[in-house]
Amino acid sequence: MDNKTTGHPLKTFNNLSVVAVIIGIVIGIGIFRLPPLVAQQATSDLQFISYWIAGGFISLLGALCYAELAALKPDTGGEYYFLNEAYGSFPAFIFSWGRMTVIQTGSIALAAFILGDYATLLLDLGPYSSSIYAAGAIIIITGLNLYGTAESRGVQNILASAIVLLLIGLGLASFFTAGSGQPPATNQVWSFPSTEAAGSAMIFVLLTYGGWNEAAYLSAEIKGVKKNMATVLTAGIILITAIYVLVNSAYIHILGLEALQNADTVGSNFTEEILGPGGAVFVTVIVILASLSTTNATVITGARTNYALGRDFKVLRFLDGWHKERNTPFNALLVQGAIALLLVLLGTFTEEAVATMVDYTAPVFWLFLFLSTMSIFVFRYQYDKSELPYKVPLYPLTPILFLLACAYMLYSSLAFTGPGALFGVGILCLGIPVLMIEYYRESK
Repeated sequence: MDNKTTGHPLKTFNNLSVVAVIIGIVIGIGIFRLPPLVAQQATSDLQFISYWIAGGFISLLGALCYAELAALKPDTGGEYYFLNEAYGSFPAFIFSWGRMTVIQTGSIALAAFILGDYATLLLDLGPYSSSIYAAGAIIIITGLNLYGTAESRGVQNILASAIVLLLIGLGLASFFTAGSGQPPATNQVWSFPSTEAAGSAMIFVLLTYGGWNEAAYLSAEIKGVKKNMATVLTAGIILITAIYVLVNSAYIHILGLEALQNADTVGSNFTEEILGPGGAVFVTVIVILASLSTTNATVITGARTNYALGRDFKVLRFLDGWHKERNTPFNALLVQGAIALLLVLLGTFTEEAVATMVDYTAPVFWLFLFLSTMSIFVFRYQYDKSELPYKVPLYPLTPILFLLACAYMLYSSLAFTGPGALFGVGILCLGIPVLMIEYYRESK
């Protein structure tokens, strides 16, 4: 192997850079697409806002659990390393296989398709316009990461900062605008939603919050990880929750609950009320920036798992190799980009590419989020409390509450999604014969 690709991860991510990655993954198209679906399950403004606060609380529970795991077991493999240390090589390999072929690459393709849909509004390239833009975005972002981690990290900081400032600016500006929604009269008394309404709402809320767990994949590259992991995860979730509550409050203020429930393009409706006819172009630019940010952050973290997979399993040794000079998992990035491009090709020939990618990734994502969180109990059994660099507050209540949320989301992702979910599970199962080849080679 080339001497340049036999290096190891360097600790180059500070707290701000990690928070930028978290924000880049979490804050994307969801805040412009999903609030109307949440509003349909609300009977009052306060109930609608309470769903978003609850989503932040559940995400914070998970973040606190992951802070303990990452502080105890910092590694580029992130959740793969947690699973390997807790349960052994079989679930760890299957997870990493699923992450390489389903979770991360599907998320990259999803964000790229969203970018393509919105870029097409500015310049239509023909019948396959969205796919052309999506493929171009994947190639450019993968190329940026191949060029170097420092460069991709710098771009991520800029994109995440721009998105945060734009969303906060829009949210604050809305309160200086009268809006067209009817002022609330009797709907300001909060009441408990039905179990069905709350469950349906939280599916979309937690999808919008998804991605904070990606910080685990940078744990080997974070300066002072044992001291700072809890800080970056908590800060990231609190900031995201504040932005989501602000933006959704602005939606209510400008449009009103009833109009929000029936808004197919809430971002455009909202910005047109504030900025006039040019608002549609403005929100399109914001969504493109958010999609680029999500794609870049997902590429950064996804390649780290692939690198760990190649490092530990001979059958996939071609994924190994850390470029010393560029401080980047070179081979893993190339393979990840190629798979993401194949998924773009798959999505091109489906009726709704974005929905297909959501269905494809959701069940596998929630299954392994559940198993990763369960490992906290294994490590508590293996280690004395004094050996833990960081201890999740209110143990075992905190992880139990988060596990219940994961179990419900896993059920929902199988019960309420389309055939793309079964396809994703099928691709995950293909990892089993690959692992059998590894075991056969090891036994010889």
